[in-house]
Amino acid sequence: MTVSRVKLADDLEFSRIVYGMWRLSDDADTSPAHVRTKIEACLEQGITTMDQADIYGGYAAEEVLGLALAGTDLRESIEIVTKCDIVAPVGRHADAKVKHYDTSAAHIEASVDHSLRLMGIERIDLLLIHRPDPLMDHHETGAALDGLIAAGKVGHVGVSNFRPWDWSLLQSAMNATLATNQIELSLLAHAGFSNGDVAFLQERGVPPMAWSPLAGGSLFAESSARMRTALDEVGHAHGVDASAVAIAWLLRHPANILPVMGTNNLDRIRTLADAEKVDLDRQTWFHLYELALGHEVP
Repeated sequence: MTVSRVKLADDLEFSRIVYGMWRLSDDADTSPAHVRTKIEACLEQGITTMDQADIYGGYAAEEVLGLALAGTDLRESIEIVTKCDIVAPVGRHADAKVKHYDTSAAHIEASVDHSLRLMGIERIDLLLIHRPDPLMDHHETGAALDGLIAAGKVGHVGVSNFRPWDWSLLQSAMNATLATNQIELSLLAHAGFSNGDVAFLQERGVPPMAWSPLAGGSLFAESSARMRTALDEVGHAHGVDASAVAIAWLLRHPANILPVMGTNNLDRIRTLADAEKVDLDRQTWFHLYELALGHEVP
């Protein structure tokens, strides 16, 4: 099965399901050949969008991807998302005194140059500001992002974990239009559906990206036994597993949510597209939502 595609801009399309690489450098096998096998397993299903961040793997995951892409034509078949602004005292920022955010022009530009070099690419398809920075000078940050687009180093820009007011502040100082907000969304992290985060993006026709769409595995913990039973029942009816149903729950929403799926298991990677086999009716969607809330809707 080939997954559908979503347009984020006139010249930017992503696969509806995104492969998340935050655990890429944590795998027992980080060889270029093994990483290429993962990417090829995604491409066989039409999953062409790869999600990275400078901080992933202690600032190591981008290089793991770059080594896999080297000497191949895989770059021509994928879209690359990466992020910046988190400075943690590990890897190349080991001398940082405290974890913090940095949205200064100097940091953003240096981070992009690092990402391009480590991944061995000439342009990042989508750059996201990873976390809202309470010290952000929106004029400086906006100008830096516009400048990276003008320089051809970045195709489009967006944000991650921003609230609507953070989005509006940054957008007010930019010429380019922010393309997405990558936020936490899942059956166990559903606040975005009621606190205005998703509605804000949906009103603007901006497809949200959803990180940790399986709640980091918590959906399948003993504490979520009722949810797991319900997911299994729906999955059995559609010939898929429970995780595919949990992702289908997000896909059912009209905001065009793009779940970011992070796994190093090849068997799991090969079934990521199964979520699009599930067509949830409204009552089933609300039944799962009710289980997530722990009570019926008001």
